[in-house]
Amino acid sequence: MLLINHSDYSLECGTDEAGRGCLAGPVTAAAVILPKAFENSILNDSKQLSESKRDILKPIIEAQALTFGVAHVFQEEIDSINILNASILAMHKSIDLLAKKPQFIIVDGNKFKPYNDVPYETIIKGDGKYLSIAAASVLAKTHRDIYMNTIHEEYPMYNWKQNKGYPTKEHRAAIKKYGITKYHRKSFRLLPEQLKLDIL
Repeated sequence: MLLINHSDYSLECGTDEAGRGCLAGPVTAAAVILPKAFENSILNDSKQLSESKRDILKPIIEAQALTFGVAHVFQEEIDSINILNASILAMHKSIDLLAKKPQFIIVDGNKFKPYNDVPYETIIKGDGKYLSIAAASVLAKTHRDIYMNTIHEEYPMYNWKQNKGYPTKEHRAAIKKYGITKYHRKSFRLLPEQLKLDIL
């Protein structure tokens, strides 16, 4: 049973990201403030949910949240500032989009940077403990998936509709065969050493 709040603040924001380990596309973060009375028996860490359940939850969260924000940080910036900084930047950008200023922020994982003067706490596996982080994980994942489905139409040979940019065997085989696209993260190891690709 996931808990609604970690703190005593009524405007507690949960934030999480999706796509950190991908070879292509953005890292996407969401921030969500839920009402104290929010309940949902399905909601959990997005990685524990099927795609169909995430798609059911997305409009419920967006309708019932007091406020939410979703932000992408794209591959060029990931390559420029590294994936950790890009993930935190995406979370900050998603919090920027909230209609209400949070009084407290809870973050999935163990890395974050101060957001203005708002107190925060990092919580390892927080997306399986607190509803607002779980809700943020679902929104980050579903919004990123929508984006990856869109760019799949431009480069169908990488099958991003299926693998969403993650380093599957199929994705890496396509990189080896077709090279890289403008959506690939050049700072990532796109192929194992034995299949080295010249990306300069």
